[in-house]
Amino acid sequence: MRIVVLGGAGMMGCLATSDLARSEAVDEVVIADLDRERAEEVADYLGRARLSVVQVNARDHEALVRVLRGADCCLNATVYYMNLEVMSACLEARVSYTDLGGLFHTTRKQLEWHERYKAAGISAVLGMGSAPGVPNVQSRYAADRLDTIESIRIYDGIKPPPPDQVVFSYAVATILDELTLPPMVFRDGKFLACEPLSEFEDYWFTPPIGLLPMHLSLHSEVATLPLTFQKKGIRECVFKINYWGMAPETVEKVKVLADLGFASREPVQVGGVSVVPRELMVTLLSGYVPPIASFLEPPRNQPPDWTKEIVTEVRGTREGKPVLYRLGTLTVKGSLPTGVAPSIAAQWLAEGRIPPGVYPPEAVIDPLPFFKELEKRGIPTQVSVTEFI
Repeated sequence: MRIVVLGGAGMMGCLATSDLARSEAVDEVVIADLDRERAEEVADYLGRARLSVVQVNARDHEALVRVLRGADCCLNATVYYMNLEVMSACLEARVSYTDLGGLFHTTRKQLEWHERYKAAGISAVLGMGSAPGVPNVQSRYAADRLDTIESIRIYDGIKPPPPDQVVFSYAVATILDELTLPPMVFRDGKFLACEPLSEFEDYWFTPPIGLLPMHLSLHSEVATLPLTFQKKGIRECVFKINYWGMAPETVEKVKVLADLGFASREPVQVGGVSVVPRELMVTLLSGYVPPIASFLEPPRNQPPDWTKEIVTEVRGTREGKPVLYRLGTLTVKGSLPTGVAPSIAAQWLAEGRIPPGVYPPEAVIDPLPFFKELEKRGIPTQVSVTEFI
């Protein structure tokens, strides 16, 4: 199979590229990126076996279609703003599609493409990163074993860096949006907009993570889970994270800049030059993104210091009794699910295991085989069930 990783030289794209390159089922991985130099660097780190590099601008529709033609799947690891444009190119090239998420609103727009993809005989799985992705499949596991669902609460716990370390855990543009845009929740059967960085609660994660402060954040899981499990009577769905895996002090600095207008998309005149404050802010903050080497090949062949647990708690009933499912997917100094999960989805799409159309993960990803694939990469999932009398 031939899989194109668009944005394959980026922070999360290189992780997906790495996992695909290690898969015996994949014949060729195409690293398609605007930054050719960075793409070549990724290819060098991974040994170039079954890897090729193509420079492409995702906004150049015709060029992107040419790159996609003949591929079995496109794994879109670009910033979520590009999702609809990339889906359009995949539709023309007749190539199946997956991405890392659409930050709620874009995901909802992407779902409207279902009939177009179905008619073309191609498939798409939306939001197959770490989160969204893993929590959707966790929710499906619990939903399959419950008669009714009352609530789905998702907690994305990431080991924070030291307070004095200014570092961004993934795309600066996406984090900036998650920090400033109103997070959506589903309560009492309705979607509601809340305040960013609100509804804090302390949550216990599996050691070595421990207790972390969690807050609401705009995310794609909330866009689809209430719709998928509507018939089971779901009344609540929320997503919470701990400062996006960054130091609280760093988040506060970025928030101050945003409050002062640096997150604005409206151009301003500076010395006769038109400048978009948000673009300037993203460009400057991008200097605090870790180098590619830290993602792919840590010093002395040791695994990277990733410590992360994605927990989904699903409350409902089974045979008339209240039940709580807790699923925790833990990463400790191993592969990040943000790279592994989309790699698995891309391979399943390429193999034709997903029916034609556009779907959220919980609708088409079989939980047990998916969890087994994660466990092969050192990412185990634990399930606990509590029955209330």
